[in-house]
Amino acid sequence: MTTVKDEAGPDQPREEDAYALDRRTVASILYAVDVDDRGKLIELLEPLHPADIADLLEQINPYDRSRLIRLYDKEFDGDILSELDEAVREEVIAVLRPDVLAEAVREMESDDVVDLLEDLEEPQQETILDALEETDRHAAQQALAYPENSAGRLMQREIVMAPEHWTVGQAIDFMRANDDLPEQFYHVVLIDPRLKPTAQVTLGKLMAARREIALRDIAEQEFHTIPVDQDEEDVAYAFNQYHLISAPVVDADGRIVGVITIDDAMVVLDEEYEEDMLHLAGVSNESSLSDSVAATSKRRLPWLAVNLCTAICASLVISQFEAAINRLVALAILMPIVASMGGNAGTQSLTVAVRALATRDLTGSNVLRVIRRELLVGMLNGLCFAVVLGIVGMMWFASPMLGVVIGTALVVNMIIAGFVGTVVPVALDRIGVDPALASGTFVTTTTDVMGFFIFLGLASVVLL
Repeated sequence: MTTVKDEAGPDQPREEDAYALDRRTVASILYAVDVDDRGKLIELLEPLHPADIADLLEQINPYDRSRLIRLYDKEFDGDILSELDEAVREEVIAVLRPDVLAEAVREMESDDVVDLLEDLEEPQQETILDALEETDRHAAQQALAYPENSAGRLMQREIVMAPEHWTVGQAIDFMRANDDLPEQFYHVVLIDPRLKPTAQVTLGKLMAARREIALRDIAEQEFHTIPVDQDEEDVAYAFNQYHLISAPVVDADGRIVGVITIDDAMVVLDEEYEEDMLHLAGVSNESSLSDSVAATSKRRLPWLAVNLCTAICASLVISQFEAAINRLVALAILMPIVASMGGNAGTQSLTVAVRALATRDLTGSNVLRVIRRELLVGMLNGLCFAVVLGIVGMMWFASPMLGVVIGTALVVNMIIAGFVGTVVPVALDRIGVDPALASGTFVTTTTDVMGFFIFLGLASVVLL
């Protein structure tokens, strides 16, 4: 754990470093790799969680990564693969010996195997499938047949089920006699004779109840099933909205085919949040720190090209007022302020709107109220800064009317920013376009163009 000396006291871990890898531990691990000390490497990696080992593999360079994997060899845990970034994962699989890879994959839960397979190229998929036992291979192939980003891809096949007429004692005896229970599970799903889930019982209630109590008598009141073809975003929303821990997945006939647990739903929510943040910055959601220079450049170029086009549009607006700018140089000095303030205000409204759309808080029933609020916020903030900027303009250039012009332009542009920052993502969402991906360009272009046009237009009319 990294330690620093600050206000918290000497040698106290910083809060943001609480779960970071200790630099000295990383250095010791790399030294063990350098001197080819397998025993020491295993000793250092043994206490670490698979997620921490995955972080380590992502942070070190490819040369050290391949040496570490080869030295670690048979101790390599399959859970590490499920924690790795996609680009690094492919590289790790290529380095692992076939027998080590096969053993690692066999230890993984079925949903983790599917998650691993869907990100790999076909040759590597075949390698993984060949390493699985016949039943596991069939289950994985069946899961891959479901639509991408659906509940069928997200679910795990390991389910703890019991007939709805069983008692607590019968369920406990069944689980104790079964050697093939999932590593982690939270509910016993009750099913009818047609394999349709009817309710579920938490393990806490099961262990606290007397043996003769019927399972249906201690079943949870809230019960939700997930269609196998439901989009994973909707699945994650249901878990978040209804505070689910796990939920059975059913096919078109209502029969149980798997179960989704809270950890998988939270991964989807985290991925959606990360994707929205990257899209708002005009960066592909497939980008990662391990990508090559060429791959990173290729992904960013299209959006930079779009930004270049929007900048040219703003420049064309400015060019229409070339004569006014030549006569009053102060306009060239002050006009970036109007555009910049509008852009920042628009981005604030945009970020709130995109997040509200993602969490489904912004709907058709409240969109007008939200737009009205953003208009009033833009006007209020614009008036506050207009006063400040108006005074600055008057004192700097000794022109009271210049202060009035820039203050007025700022108020109008910030009102426009609040409007487009909310309306644009809502409109894009309605037509089926990802608002996080496309909204930023429309909003910044609008605030830039309108900011320049309003300020320079008013100045041309009032001052010249």
